[in-house]
Amino acid sequence: MDASPSPASLSITVNGEPRRAAPGSIADLVRAIGLDPAKVAVERNGEIAPRSTLADVALADGDVLEIVHFVGGGQEEGTQAVNDDDSWTVAGRTFRSRLIVGTGKYKDFAQNAAAVAASGAEIVTVAVRRVNISDPKAPMLTDFIDPKAITYLPNTAGCFTAEDAIRTLRLAREAGGWDLVKLEVLGEAKTLYPDMRETLRATEILANEGFLPMVYCSDDPIAAKQLESAGAVAVMPLGAPIGSGLGIQNRVMIRLIVEGASVPVLVDAGVGTASDAAVAMELGCDGVLMNTAIAEAKDPVRMARAMKLATEAGREAYRAGRMGTRKYADPSSPLAGLI
Repeated sequence: MDASPSPASLSITVNGEPRRAAPGSIADLVRAIGLDPAKVAVERNGEIAPRSTLADVALADGDVLEIVHFVGGGQEEGTQAVNDDDSWTVAGRTFRSRLIVGTGKYKDFAQNAAAVAASGAEIVTVAVRRVNISDPKAPMLTDFIDPKAITYLPNTAGCFTAEDAIRTLRLAREAGGWDLVKLEVLGEAKTLYPDMRETLRATEILANEGFLPMVYCSDDPIAAKQLESAGAVAVMPLGAPIGSGLGIQNRVMIRLIVEGASVPVLVDAGVGTASDAAVAMELGCDGVLMNTAIAEAKDPVRMARAMKLATEAGREAYRAGRMGTRKYADPSSPLAGLI
């Protein structure tokens, strides 16, 4: 008996794996895998397949599909603005919390969600990865952190070329409808420093496609201004290498970036503890983004709370205006009338 596949069976590739599929639409395939077409984004033969068309686009023999969703990465109940309304705005969206947190490295989604709540963050960064089609019922980040309550900021973590970053964010926009995104294009794996030439190129292309890129960059005032000109809605200079926990290594450059910027400036990468977050805010930054400092703490939820307080304290200190520095001592108590 001939054991060859039925003529009606199609040979396709899904997320890098060859498989057989019955004729039908892309939506039919997604459902057959066990996924909800409304919760994924699909790329077919290198082109985004809009979600609204998934039920109408017929599969063809030889199709190569990528199916992705968000993986990890509000205002805490009862939290009020400190003293007055000190909100900040990026690309026309207004937020009260100046702390943005990532969604990687936590032991599970539940711990991640608890840390986000303790931090008071209103924005979380999320990576875009392939759906695990071998276990489509596995928990997803959206099951624990509601994208209707917390703003998801899709990022391009792990991308080393402008093309890869752009492709990732096109899929992200299809998956969640968000145009506010975080762009990072890395230069090499050891330092994870940004490749500013590729970053600038990607920023220009994304801005022309209607994206609103918040851009990870080197602590270089000239590069920051070039990114603004290219369409960045925020610049995010590193404080130290990603995941290093070294704190802000070049306060002078961060201050110069803040002084010269006409878009929000947020320190991104290198924060290790609460005092680092306070320093970023004392320098006049509009916000600070961190992941490892919270996720790898012995008690991530407690550290998230500490980062919230440090961010608020640093911002208050900046607004208050610190005392001037002096070369010599100046007594607090008057010397006149000394006994």
